[in-house]
Amino acid sequence: MKKPFLSIVVPCYNEEEVLNETTKQLTEVLMTLTERKLIDPESKVIYVDDGSKDATWQLISEKTAENPYISGVKLSRNFGHQGALLAGLNAAYEKSDCVVSIDADLQDDVNAIIPFVEKFHEGFDVVYGVRGKRDTDTFFKRNTALGFYRFMDKIGVKLVPNHADFRLLSKRALKEFLNYKEENMFIRGIVPLLGFPSTKVYYDRNERFAGESKYPLKKMISFAIDGITSFSIVPIRMLFSLGVIMFCIGIGIGVYALIQKFIGHVESGWTSLMISLWIVGGIQLLAIGILGEYVGKIFKEVKGRPRYTIEENLFEEKMAE
Repeated sequence: MKKPFLSIVVPCYNEEEVLNETTKQLTEVLMTLTERKLIDPESKVIYVDDGSKDATWQLISEKTAENPYISGVKLSRNFGHQGALLAGLNAAYEKSDCVVSIDADLQDDVNAIIPFVEKFHEGFDVVYGVRGKRDTDTFFKRNTALGFYRFMDKIGVKLVPNHADFRLLSKRALKEFLNYKEENMFIRGIVPLLGFPSTKVYYDRNERFAGESKYPLKKMISFAIDGITSFSIVPIRMLFSLGVIMFCIGIGIGVYALIQKFIGHVESGWTSLMISLWIVGGIQLLAIGILGEYVGKIFKEVKGRPRYTIEENLFEEKMAE
């Protein structure tokens, strides 16, 4: 019986410091799975170089030549983590029976891939890697992440808490996922929409092996905004509700002003006037900003530009040999 072909997709951006160790650990995982006859011996790791400025691609090319488990895809420039991940998934689709995505920094436990594959053999199309605890995070990051998950749940977006982009997809799940063509890809929000049988594998997250995080606070905030605005119009409805509340308050203030006029208390209230101006002005700017975020996404979607451009595909060349 033919064993499933597994592809492990690894987005990389300036990862020269960690790539040797990542290759070593992922190779060991593939060898273990092969020995246990859980995967095809030809299974591959697909590194996706997302426009790195260091020697990342040079290392990927060298390892592709010397290691039968390794291959790579080079993007023409930096398209961001989600774009690189999408490029790798697309490259892997035709050949693979199942695909695992994992970051290159070794914070996700590569050994969890083994139970991923076991769950795949049990019939699950989606296997989520879920962090058992967040001890390696700072207090700020841990609590803001939990707050984000709670907020997303409140506005109707069903995410898997403490799950990032470490997961397994079967071929049919990947096929349906690739039918989602939006420009603003929020992958961890799309996968739960697929509806196929899914399960979770819990693991302990490690410290980053080397190098610096590619997700500083600015990118985390941008990522959160993309997730919210890509999946929900609740913020716009909240603005409408806020507008109704402010309108009612305005009517109340108007009635109060008329009463004051009729009873002769017509002194100008500088403080109340300034407070009202600042509050209304702030709400207006907030509303314009939120609406602008949605309009900006519409602008990107209607242009229909490619979500990534592949400069070199060593995986395709290697499989054609």
